[in-house]
Amino acid sequence: MAIGNVTPDSFYAASRLMNPSSEQVDTDVVLAWAKNALSEGADILDIGACSTRPGSTPVEEAEEWRRLQPALRVLRDNLPEVQLSLDTFRPEIARLALEHFGPMIINDISGGCPLMYDIVRSFEVPYVWTLRGNLDLPVQKSMEGIDLILDPGFGFCGGVEKDYACMRELDSLRAFNRPILVGLSRKSMLWKPLGLTPDTCFCATQALQLYALEHGATILRTHDVRATRDIITIWNKIVNCEL
Repeated sequence: MAIGNVTPDSFYAASRLMNPSSEQVDTDVVLAWAKNALSEGADILDIGACSTRPGSTPVEEAEEWRRLQPALRVLRDNLPEVQLSLDTFRPEIARLALEHFGPMIINDISGGCPLMYDIVRSFEVPYVWTLRGNLDLPVQKSMEGIDLILDPGFGFCGGVEKDYACMRELDSLRAFNRPILVGLSRKSMLWKPLGLTPDTCFCATQALQLYALEHGATILRTHDVRATRDIITIWNKIVNCEL
């Protein structure tokens, strides 16, 4: 799952598909990012328009939708067969995107709410349920009938030590027999202990992504598609004799 942000302020600058000095979405930049990610081996394109980096103030809902419309339109028009994922915590944004641009995964870092659950159920699309460190959280009755993808929620567990405590329990999610999405790429749980930055923790990201694969991850959400695809390929060669 390749990460693209139609924002001027997401924590990793290389993922930004908007110029910080411009309020306009450059659809050529969005399309170039998408084509490059696919050429490097991405299976899913995850796009968001509201930064949720630590300490950020989310943009208004209307601004999030203003950014998303041209980005989703250029992707649907030029890459209609590609699996899209929408990174949003707002039910109304999810509803608008599904109505205007068709089926896509809804990737919700908030853990959701009954209205969001109703929307993804009614549109019959996969939903990334972010557990935010609560790996034993039971599926609520309001979530019945939803095609769930489980995300432990690294970066939202309550600090670096809790992120690692959650990582040590990652295997437990296998019991739910659902896809497990892991988003570790360049996050603070990697660069803070090493005294690095998001720009300089590439190797640490790849090391922990391999650990995640070994402990149940089935989707890796990443900024570095080619390197992550290489890790998956070699891991499959070891585990499944595939290459």
